[in-house]
Amino acid sequence: MKPTADADLFALESAALANAKAAHADSSADPRAALAEMIVHYERLMRESRRLIRRSDRAELDMNQMNRQLHELAQQLEYRATHDPLSGALNRAAVIEQASDCLEHGDMALIVLDIDHFKWINDDFGHPAGDTVIKTVVDCLKALFGPGIAIGRVGGEEFSVVWPTSSPEEAKEVGMRICDAIADQVFGAPINRQVTASVGVSWNSMNTSFELAYSRADEALYAAKRAGRNCVKLYSQLPLPVTQPPTSEDASTPCH
Repeated sequence: MKPTADADLFALESAALANAKAAHADSSADPRAALAEMIVHYERLMRESRRLIRRSDRAELDMNQMNRQLHELAQQLEYRATHDPLSGALNRAAVIEQASDCLEHGDMALIVLDIDHFKWINDDFGHPAGDTVIKTVVDCLKALFGPGIAIGRVGGEEFSVVWPTSSPEEAKEVGMRICDAIADQVFGAPINRQVTASVGVSWNSMNTSFELAYSRADEALYAAKRAGRNCVKLYSQLPLPVTQPPTSEDASTPCH
């Protein structure tokens, strides 16, 4: 069975046009009837054209709105994938990406800070107050450095700042600015005592791995904790570990 041909949507208009052409070719014919028929069909075509244009305009508006919504959704998903939901700081994965990219192009300081005695804050004032402290610390860092510096929350009460610099002295100075800013921050009720942070800084030359940069900053952070907290330690200024020479007993004892 052969498929039927598609219906001609303009069959009536085509017939009217043919009649008009015939009337025009026949000098003895009265063209008024053909013209009247053409007018009817032309008006119909005008109405249908306007209707289709309106539908097309609505479809274009709907498509543009859908594209905007998809773009906004993509931005939201990207934000959620790279930011800490509580504080709005970068999450750990985003910090690693930012720091690694920075180290590919130049020298960099990685600054790691930890809120001192944070467990006491939660125990004494409650976890909502602890959440407020975390958000306030991030707001403090953002106000201190502006939007161009990567600020991340890499742990519960641990944060990091990626600071491009070729100067270890500048790196430590930035760490001291952080330490002082948090110590001077007013956190509000119910917190009725000073909140401080310990800061560890590692300065790293270009092409240093993030893992090494972070381990250095982390070691400096723990040195700041051991030094009494609310202070800054630069990894390159830490004393070298003292190694004891092996005793004769150690030398004679086999390793298992």
